[in-house]
Amino acid sequence: MNNYKLKVQYDGGRYRGWQRLGNDDNTIQGKIEEVLSKLVDEEIQINGSSRTDAGVHALAQIANFKTNKKFSEGEVKKYLNKYLPQDISITEVRLVSESFHPRYNAKEKTYLYKIWNKDYTNPFMRKYSMHVDRKLDIKRMEKASEHFIGKHDFTAFSNAKSKKKSKVREIYSVDIEENQGFIEIRVRGNGFLYNMVRKMVGALIEVGIHEMNPDNILKIIDSKERKHVGIMADASGLYLEKVEF
Repeated sequence: MNNYKLKVQYDGGRYRGWQRLGNDDNTIQGKIEEVLSKLVDEEIQINGSSRTDAGVHALAQIANFKTNKKFSEGEVKKYLNKYLPQDISITEVRLVSESFHPRYNAKEKTYLYKIWNKDYTNPFMRKYSMHVDRKLDIKRMEKASEHFIGKHDFTAFSNAKSKKKSKVREIYSVDIEENQGFIEIRVRGNGFLYNMVRKMVGALIEVGIHEMNPDNILKIIDSKERKHVGIMADASGLYLEKVEF
């Protein structure tokens, strides 16, 4: 059995997320499976490292598929990029060991969130960032972000749709930078719950506009109650940036 590892970039704006939804093929997974099935002339199912939500983008989603047929890495990459929609791109194809699985073998993931922090909109990035027109206090956000670091039960920052039994995740770092009008927030951890990063960013925004005290982050985590998280950041600003194995 040949196991192919794919590195995928996509603009998630017009899709219902990564994961295939029944007969609805308007997902990233569905589009890739459709093209691969034509290439190998058999039904193909792919696995992704992260099930990104509707509207979320990826700079380096990792996926794999298996087939008894043998193709060169170049053949697979060329065929996919020829027939996939232009908002989905395969940047790398590798033939890997049969045991490789992008979700189970992933050791850490990094998500990037982009906020356009000006009192006017950015017409060129409106689909790829969240507009916050009130000036964000980065020092307060950095202080608040320290409470996310470490191993916690993130029930309060999850969505009711989260099917994971354990809501415990470990966050390794949260880095916040200002870059030419953008506030870029990078969150690195061993895994994330459904909507978790967007809710974390939403809380940091509340801190940044002085509507929440930085120390309230820890109180929300300890409460394990979703009702205490007010803002959920827009999907348009979120990117799966990196997956480490």
